[in-house]
Amino acid sequence: MATRSLLASDNNDGTQNIHRRPSRNGGQRNSAQACWRRPVAIRNHYANTLRPRFDQSRVSREFFLAEKPDYVYLAAAKVGGILANDRYPVDFIRENLLIETNVIAAAHRHGVKRLLFLGSSCIYPKNAAQPMPEESLLTGSLEPTNRPYALAKIAGIELCWSYNRQFGTRFLAAMPTNLYGIGDNYHPENSHVIPGLIRRFHEARTAGEEVTVWGTGKPRREFMFADDMADACVFLMSLPDAEFEVLLHSDRNDGIGPLINIGVGTDVTIAELTRQIAATVGFEGRIRFDTSKPDGTPRKLLDSSRIRALGWRPSVGLADGLRKAYDDFLGRFANQTELAVR
Repeated sequence: MATRSLLASDNNDGTQNIHRRPSRNGGQRNSAQACWRRPVAIRNHYANTLRPRFDQSRVSREFFLAEKPDYVYLAAAKVGGILANDRYPVDFIRENLLIETNVIAAAHRHGVKRLLFLGSSCIYPKNAAQPMPEESLLTGSLEPTNRPYALAKIAGIELCWSYNRQFGTRFLAAMPTNLYGIGDNYHPENSHVIPGLIRRFHEARTAGEEVTVWGTGKPRREFMFADDMADACVFLMSLPDAEFEVLLHSDRNDGIGPLINIGVGTDVTIAELTRQIAATVGFEGRIRFDTSKPDGTPRKLLDSSRIRALGWRPSVGLADGLRKAYDDFLGRFANQTELAVR
């Protein structure tokens, strides 16, 4: 049976790029890594099967029948920043529920060996204790600005858990911190904070304008380079059966579900991040914080001690990652006319 990945998203977060590392279980890791050999081609060919305006049964009829995957990395999602979440709440809950429901069901029907469902740190309560352990899930109210998206991701975790308990599947949910990197989405309204600021500072430097940033700049956020996230995904899917089974919690319906955090362990304020991106881009103009705009959750730092105990560590620091991201931006959008229409 072939090994393939289902890797598609409305906003590409760059997670198809991975670092290769040696493993304690080389054979299984090589098998899991094989899922990433054709992700771009597969994503482009099957991306429309994940969009709600298309017949969702095509996920099963086309992708799973044609590719016969052993391992599925479900990174497909409708994603965006505060503005996009505020403007399109129906899209964020409906599209994500449809994607995860259809793909996870198809994975079960076609006998997939392992599935990794990617969620988001926004599943945790707005005022959760920091850093946030997996036990924080459903212990308090969610941040209102992205509640529809968060609820869809929480439903995906519960769906994985339910399939594991009822059918004995091996479906695990991984909650990444905020991602950025090569191949990111630089849309002026729908992008996340790092790609959005990279574009804004680049354009402002060229035009000699000031840059306005939403909120007070006080919230703290954790950021991880997308290549590190991809590496963590392959690491988890390559674990020996005994270690992987422990993460699934298929024998009960309380406590922690099949859930594991993936982060870097440190965070920065939005103001600090803003100044660091400005320096990376070479912007020396005025930066203004618009305090009339929402801040979102005060702090989001994941407790990633469980995956660290298994032996995984990130390899790309924030400064290095920002330089790589900006180099990628310049390589893709050196032509200002091309950037204007994205």
